[in-house]
Amino acid sequence: MDKASGHCMCGAVRYTFDTKAVLWRGLCHCDSCRRACSAPVVAWFGVQRSGWHWQGAAPKRRQSSDWATRYFCPACGSQMAFETTKLPDEIHGLAPSLDDPAHFAPQAHFFHAEAMPWLHVTDDLPRYRDGGKTLEQQT
Repeated sequence: MDKASGHCMCGAVRYTFDTKAVLWRGLCHCDSCRRACSAPVVAWFGVQRSGWHWQGAAPKRRQSSDWATRYFCPACGSQMAFETTKLPDEIHGLAPSLDDPAHFAPQAHFFHAEAMPWLHVTDDLPRYRDGGKTLEQQT
């Protein structure tokens, strides 16, 4: 599989990307992602910006902080992607929006220090306290 694709709930906003441009796949527990997606944890994948292409209707953009922009469908409101000035060569897509998300299983947990105390995930994936720099001890 060299190309993969995804879309919002209503199908208006679509994207494709080169699977060779995928940098990582993970579950984010940070407060910002949880609130933006109204979910206890969010499945993301990072792609080299040059490998990502929007199709269909143009997504709306919202600057959610000084360093972050979130993309969403203007018709149905589905969250679609995330960009940060901290990683200027990447765009992050939401794994559940993929046409075939089964091929994008997470490799790690990010911002695990912010995880909901009532969510008990029992996989053996590495857990990073932050965005991938500080590994949290498994207990």
